[in-house]
Amino acid sequence: MPNMNLEMSDLRAFVAVAELGTFSAAAHDLHLSQPALSRRISKLEAKLGVRLLERTTRRVDLTAFGRDFARKARDILNSLDESLLGLGEVAGRMNGEVTVACVPSVVRYFLPQVLRAFHEKYPRILIRVMDEGASEVLSSVVRSEADFGLNYIGVQEANIEFQPVLKEAFVVACRRDHALAGRAHVSWSELGQYDYMSVAKASGNRFLLDLALADSPDLPRAFCEVRHVMSVVSLVEAGVGIAAVPRLAMPDDDHPLLVSVPLVDPVVSRTVGLIRRRGRVLSAAAQQLYDLISEKSAS
Repeated sequence: MPNMNLEMSDLRAFVAVAELGTFSAAAHDLHLSQPALSRRISKLEAKLGVRLLERTTRRVDLTAFGRDFARKARDILNSLDESLLGLGEVAGRMNGEVTVACVPSVVRYFLPQVLRAFHEKYPRILIRVMDEGASEVLSSVVRSEADFGLNYIGVQEANIEFQPVLKEAFVVACRRDHALAGRAHVSWSELGQYDYMSVAKASGNRFLLDLALADSPDLPRAFCEVRHVMSVVSLVEAGVGIAAVPRLAMPDDDHPLLVSVPLVDPVVSRTVGLIRRRGRVLSAAAQQLYDLISEKSAS
C-alpha cells in the first residue's frame, strides 16, 4: 500500500512539469534545480505507487493516470490558494509571484490602479511586468514565461484565449503649437503635408496600420522610423514631427505639450485583450490579478 501523505510542494512540482512540458522550464518556474525537481516527482510517484510521467530526451509526456491526476492536483492547489487568499491576515503574509506580459502603451492605462489594489491586499506577492513589443508578449504567454498578457494580437492564435477589454482608435500625436493641434479631426491623406514619423515594419502597430490602409492611395511617407510607439511619442514631444499612434500611447488631455487629434478617412482601431494560453489553469494569485484587470475594463 503506497504512503498517501502527499506534500503540497511535490504536487506543485508535478503540476508545473505537466503544464510546461519540460523539467527545465518547470525548474526555472519554481526556482529549483532540475535534480531537486526530479527528486520531488520521483517521491510523489513513489507515494502514489504509479508512474505519472513518461520521460524522453526532449520533453515529458503524462501517462494516462498522470493526466487524470494533474487535473485533480490543480484543483487541490487552486482550492488551497483561493482559501488562503480569502483570509485577510494570511493573504498579507503569502509569498509568490505573478508575471504579466504587456505592451508598453497599455501599461499606463490598465495597470497602475490594479497593481496598487493588488499590492495592498497581497503585499508579499511579487508582480513581474514584462513590458515588451506585441510579438514578444504573445510569445511569452505561449511559452508560459508569463501567466497571462495584455496585447492587441493573439485573437487568431489557436492556442491562445483572447478576452477583449478595450477598443481604441489611432490618433495624430502632435505638439500643442502644431498646425493640426486645434483640429476636430484629421484625415490620413493630410499627414503627408507635415514631417511624419512612424514605427518600423517589425512593430505590431505598423502591421495593423499597413493592413488597414492597404487600399488607401494617399498614405504619408515617414522620414523617421523607430521600433517602439513610446519612442515616437517622445520624438513628437521634442518637436521632431508628428505620428499616428494608438490613443493609449498618449498622455492625458491636460498634458502641457502633447495633444491627440482623431484620425479619419478611415478610422483605424485596435482591440486590446487579456491573453492566456488555452487550457492553462492560472494560479490563484494570477487569477486574482487577471480578474482585477478584467473588472477595471468593464467599469
